[in-house]
Amino acid sequence: MSAAKLRLGPLPKSTTVKLTITVPRDLQIMLDRYAAQHSQTYGEKVDAVALVPHMLAAFMARDRAFKAMRQSIAGS
Repeated sequence: MSAAKLRLGPLPKSTTVKLTITVPRDLQIMLDRYAAQHSQTYGEKVDAVALVPHMLAAFMARDRAFKAMRQSIAGS
């Protein structure tokens, strides 16, 4: 079975800060499934904990209203 590329590509190496969150059980299940698919697609074992920061960063990078707000603050 050939795996299609996932929206979240290979993970870059980065410095991390610990953040604790609570998610609903169904989201945790979906995150674990995504992590399994990501591991299979890119050949590197990852878990949901490693993926969540990259998912959040990708989400915020695509949020037009958030981007506009950041640009207006930087321009002030």
